[in-house]
Amino acid sequence: MKYYRIEYKIGKKRDYLVLQAPNKPEAIKSFLDKNIGVLVTIQEIAEPLSLKLQKIENRLKNPIRNRPVNLERYIALLEQISVMLDAGLPLNYVLGEVVKNEKDTMLRAIFEQISKDIDRGKSLYDAAKRFRRQLGVLSLSMFRLGEETGALAEEIGHLAKILQEILDNRRKFKKATRYPIFIIVAMSIAFVVVTMMVIPQFEAYFKESQMELPLPTKFLLWLEHAMQAYGVAILVGAFGVSMVITFMYRRSEKVRLILDRMLLKIFVIGQATYYAMMSRFFYIFRVLNDAGIPMMDAIAIAMEIVENSYLRSKIAKIPAAIAEGRSLHQGFEETKLFENMIVEMVRSGEIGGGLSRMLGKINKIFKDRFDYIVDNIATLIEPVLIAAIAGFVLTLALGIFLPMWNLTQVAG
Repeated sequence: MKYYRIEYKIGKKRDYLVLQAPNKPEAIKSFLDKNIGVLVTIQEIAEPLSLKLQKIENRLKNPIRNRPVNLERYIALLEQISVMLDAGLPLNYVLGEVVKNEKDTMLRAIFEQISKDIDRGKSLYDAAKRFRRQLGVLSLSMFRLGEETGALAEEIGHLAKILQEILDNRRKFKKATRYPIFIIVAMSIAFVVVTMMVIPQFEAYFKESQMELPLPTKFLLWLEHAMQAYGVAILVGAFGVSMVITFMYRRSEKVRLILDRMLLKIFVIGQATYYAMMSRFFYIFRVLNDAGIPMMDAIAIAMEIVENSYLRSKIAKIPAAIAEGRSLHQGFEETKLFENMIVEMVRSGEIGGGLSRMLGKINKIFKDRFDYIVDNIATLIEPVLIAAIAGFVLTLALGIFLPMWNLTQVAG
């Protein structure tokens, strides 16, 4: 759409207005339909600042943001909807009731709009379709499945259970990494404080001695000078780099693939991420396959739940292989993500007709591995933390006490 500035006359008085239209003839037609005066000139212009400010203001006032909804509140709302639908209450009445008691402004605004669209004759799936970003592709698929099978209450309850499983995994991971992150941050702060406040006290003393300083002491003095002279620039630069990386990660698929692949190579964190994503994928794939959704659709939906873009790009080879006429286990093999045991289990389930049972077993394998890492993450990371603390203490000890030891020897 373009913007046009139209000057017009009403008697002897001149005035103007700004209209939005796809082209100049449409803008002229729109002006003539208003019947407010005689057109004098029409000119295409850039979007007026007042309209830009109005859009920003409307966006800020709008409670519906371009991000996923609060998962915990969403699960509670889905459970309420499932229970009330199971009791035989009509959908529009159920949505109206749950919206009244919803405290999350974003969820309330979304389901108010969905309720209005349903009152106008739309299905739940069609009404929720435009909130794909907020509710997720899994929600839309389960809504559609429930409406097509006539078991909407059951499928919404199933959706709540799936999302609860995802939420529990996230909580476990955050809880397990809290202690190591605290240790790393505390150690970093201690190192900066010692370097900035303790090392300068010894600097003058070392200069007066006029002796050749050992390498650890030179390193600490260099580090202290760098922090004093460029500390603010380093912080600003680090913040700027992180902002650029974040921006590129969101906008560039290539950058996102590279960074997500690098994440999988990080010690412990990479393994935990891989096991969590694969457990989630197989769990949802099995649930959707059991629900009667076509295999291609079930894989596509389950794939969307995998947040790591590199893993998702690899899993995308599975439906592509099936579309080309190859078997399911061949698609899994082509991804190069799964060990031979997993591929053979898929093959066995596919040939023997027990795919759902095998998918359940595979899901359990990945879930058990994820739980083991999460339950033992402190033990697994402990050697790295001890080595880092030892390096920190050793650097300070050698940097401060080696020259003092040399002075003692000279004095002796």
